[in-house]
Amino acid sequence: MAHSYTSRISGTGSYVPERRVTNEEVATKFALHGQDVFRVTGIRARHWSQDNEPCSHLAERAARQALEASGLSNEAVDAILVSTTSPDTPFPSTACALQKRLGARRVAAFDLAASCSGFLYGLSMADAFIRSGQFRNCLVVAAEVKSRYLHVSQPASGILFGDGAGAAVVIREESSSRNPAANPKGIMKIRLYSEGAHHDLITIPAGGSRHPTSQETIRSHQHSIRLQGGAVYRVAVKRLTEAIEAILRETRTSLSEVKQVITHQANGRMLYTIAKRVGAREDQMISIVDQVGNTSSASLPMALDWAYRQGKFREGDLILLGAFGGGLTWGTALIRW
Repeated sequence: MAHSYTSRISGTGSYVPERRVTNEEVATKFALHGQDVFRVTGIRARHWSQDNEPCSHLAERAARQALEASGLSNEAVDAILVSTTSPDTPFPSTACALQKRLGARRVAAFDLAASCSGFLYGLSMADAFIRSGQFRNCLVVAAEVKSRYLHVSQPASGILFGDGAGAAVVIREESSSRNPAANPKGIMKIRLYSEGAHHDLITIPAGGSRHPTSQETIRSHQHSIRLQGGAVYRVAVKRLTEAIEAILRETRTSLSEVKQVITHQANGRMLYTIAKRVGAREDQMISIVDQVGNTSSASLPMALDWAYRQGKFREGDLILLGAFGGGLTWGTALIRW
């Protein structure tokens, strides 16, 4: 009998640094009022890394938790994919640093950069690797240390971002090609998108080959995150709403069948608006942004891990994932847990 491969998430993990930064502290730094930060963002606190906590440190903590939850050993991992736009170094990859920290075998390890959509891009790659038969078990980690890229001259980004990491172990399952319904659990569909015409809406202008680091780029604070908040908000809500509706159509799924909708935790207002537009109930929409802030690509796996550990869903439930970020990039996924 012919067999085909499918993939499913067998364990998740997450981590935030110990240092908790309140709105009052952020407000003082950016010459604002604490209540205004919450009103605009829906964020009450976020976590920032200490100087001795690079991206790979956060990634390791989340990865070990995910491996423990899955019951998988370091030696069983075939590939390590790390989503980050705040790596330890431009090269080599943070994934290789993570492989060393974990003491994993000499496996495939690489970084990917899709901003806040990075975890979904990584999940899609792991799914493709597994379905093709190339790998059996993949570790997908999203880790961000965005606090290193905040500056008092940019309050729009300074009040939003926190640091953190989320991870998922994606494993191979065999299903009979004659009866695909016999193995309904796992990643059902992932859809990824981009719109490069809007690449300048969220950016760090300098530090790459276009504008290499110089005294002038440092003096003009071009190594901090620049965010056109209003424009990003409008495009993000429109594109992610369309993408959620599209994947439900493609899979012939009603939103009422979905147990939880888990999206990138950009800010509270955006989550509320997207939920309202797609018709999600309040108890369907996961939100942890008030306590961790916007952790970029780490926010989706962190929210997924939190929701699972809080018992918000269980085996057999349908989970809808969505993300939107710089690039511009966005995507959705439908998973049978």
